[in-house]
Amino acid sequence: MNDEKGYLLVNVYVDNIAQPVENARVRILGENTNLELFTNESGQAEKVELLAPNVEYSLTEQTEVRPYSIYTVIVSKEGLTTAQYDQVEIYAGELSIQDIYLTNETENLNAKSIVEIDPPTLWGEYPKNVEDEITEETAPYVLKEVMIPKTIIVHDGIPSNQNANSYIVPFTDYIKNVACSEIYSTWPRETIKANVLAIISFTLNRIYTEWYISKGYDFTITSTTTYDQKYTRGRTIFASIADVVDEIFTTYIKFPSLPQPLLAHYRSTTEEAGYLSQWGSKYLGDQGYKAYDILRYYYGNVVLATASTVEEYPYSYPGKILKNGDCDIDVQVIQNQLNYIRGSYPAIRKIAEANGYFGDDTTSAVKTFQNIFSIVATGIVDFATWYRISYIYVSVKNMLRGVY
Repeated sequence: MNDEKGYLLVNVYVDNIAQPVENARVRILGENTNLELFTNESGQAEKVELLAPNVEYSLTEQTEVRPYSIYTVIVSKEGLTTAQYDQVEIYAGELSIQDIYLTNETENLNAKSIVEIDPPTLWGEYPKNVEDEITEETAPYVLKEVMIPKTIIVHDGIPSNQNANSYIVPFTDYIKNVACSEIYSTWPRETIKANVLAIISFTLNRIYTEWYISKGYDFTITSTTTYDQKYTRGRTIFASIADVVDEIFTTYIKFPSLPQPLLAHYRSTTEEAGYLSQWGSKYLGDQGYKAYDILRYYYGNVVLATASTVEEYPYSYPGKILKNGDCDIDVQVIQNQLNYIRGSYPAIRKIAEANGYFGDDTTSAVKTFQNIFSIVATGIVDFATWYRISYIYVSVKNMLRGVY
């Protein structure tokens, strides 16, 4: 059955993305596999090829054959806790990215953390959007404008479960996590894009209306499909989905006459009006439907809108691609940020003259950055690369200032 191949890339950090771990030992077990790798100075292990089921199992609605292989990844480094991630998912022809976070050992020198990754919603059994326990007669509080925050707080349980953990999660990481939990990465790109836009819109609606915070809760959204969307702590991220999120994470859907992002409900299969069918969107993608057409098919007369990023992102995207030969202040911003990021990622070539001219040294630095963070290495600073550089810059800056 497992006669095809998928790919796995493991990234190792200590505490946060600003601190990659060099020379960490990475073991990959499962499917007659027992590999040992070591991370480079950017915290990356070599990309490996692994067995996976036939891709057709993830392209057709079925419950007989699990459409992905599962592996265990164990990472260790002297002086740090050992981490074991179980149920890492590998799909045929897809690149799986597994970020693993170690922590400094304190009292227990043999400390080990084990993360069990939940199955995706299309394979596991999850209740979806049952009657909300939070009901009020008054309308929810509404923010002045739709903004993309740097982070959100995810409550890992139903709203009333006070014992559940809450996690501070970067906004784009949250969207990637939910999308990788809710749909299959092997689906048509336009289908993935339509589902990602629904996920972004649902999330921004919770933020814009302060749905939970206005009711006395101290979190933005929950991790449960009962009330919101599936978020899985530590889950594997798939490059095809991550690429889409990086490309469109400031875009959402809304009705023309309303200011708020659409609370875009969806289910695996449904004919209920106002709900997107995930499998139905896949079949529409097979027929050549574009993402916008898929969204209108299910939600009606919706339009696309764009949100701004908050001030924690140091500069907003200038609205143009930056490339070799360009010369302006936006290039200088990127040059200074890349030089700063080198404090944690020395593999990035230093740009000797950060004078605003996009020369060969800047192209080289951008390509290295893109390779480290699984972006197509074009050497061009597009929307996705701009914001990824911006996010890593802020992370490294905060780490060096002791914010973490």
